[in-house]
Amino acid sequence: MRADERKRRILARARADGRVDVAEIAVELQVAQETVRRDLRALDEHGLVRRTHGGAFPVESAGYETGLKFRTHSMVPEKRRIARAAAERLGDAETVFIDEGHTPQLVAESLPTGRPLTVVTASLPTAAALSEVPSTTVLLLGGRVRGLTLAAVDHWAIRMLADMVIDLAYLGANGISREQGLTTPDPAVGAVKAQALASARRRIFVGVHSRFGVSSFHRFARVADLEAIVTDSALPAGEAHRYSLLGPKVFRV
Repeated sequence: MRADERKRRILARARADGRVDVAEIAVELQVAQETVRRDLRALDEHGLVRRTHGGAFPVESAGYETGLKFRTHSMVPEKRRIARAAAERLGDAETVFIDEGHTPQLVAESLPTGRPLTVVTASLPTAAALSEVPSTTVLLLGGRVRGLTLAAVDHWAIRMLADMVIDLAYLGANGISREQGLTTPDPAVGAVKAQALASARRRIFVGVHSRFGVSSFHRFARVADLEAIVTDSALPAGEAHRYSLLGPKVFRV
C-alpha cells in the first residue's frame, strides 16, 4: 500500500471513530506500528490530526467537522465537570449568551434556577433545555439552522446580537491555541461567535483539553479577549500557565 493511501485510510478511520489507535490500525493495514506512527507524525505536521499516547484524534477543519450527535457522546464526564465549574463563575450576571455545542449546553443546564436569568442562544437544544425553567427567559436567535449543530447562523443572528448588551458569554471553539486564538471551521459560525464576544462584557471559554493547541479555519477571538478558560485536568499545568500569561485565568477541573 502506498504511503498516501495509507494516510488517507488512517485519517478516515480517525474521523469516523473520533480517534485512531496505533496498534489496531497497524493490524488492519498489515504494517508495522512504527510505520503508523510515522504516518501520524506527517498527518500531525499537516494539521489533520493531533497525536496522543498510543494514537491520535482528528482536528476539525474547513473540510471536516464533527456533529452534535458525536459530541454528546465524547468526553462527557469531563464536559460535565467543566460545565459545573463554569456555571459557578456566573457572578452577578443577569444576561448570558450560551454558544452552540454540547459543552456550552451543559453549562446552560448547570446555571442556577433560583434567580431570574435571561439566556441568549443560537442553539436549539439549549433553548429547548432551558425553556421549562420558570426563572429563565430564553431568547433564541434567528437565522439559518446548521444541521451539524442545530444552531442558527448568518446575518439575522448577528443583527440580533449586535443590538444586545450581554453581561457574560460562554463560548466554545473547535480549536484554541496561543498563536491563533479561538477558531472554528465555518466562517458563518465564527461571525456569530465574534458578535457575541463583541456584545458581552465578560467572556469565558469552555472546552475539553483536546481543543488546545489546535487551529481550525476561521479565527474569531484572541486568547487575551477572555476573562477565563475552563477546561479539564488533562491539560498540563505548564500549558495552562502559558495560556494564563496571555490574560485569562485558567481553571483545570
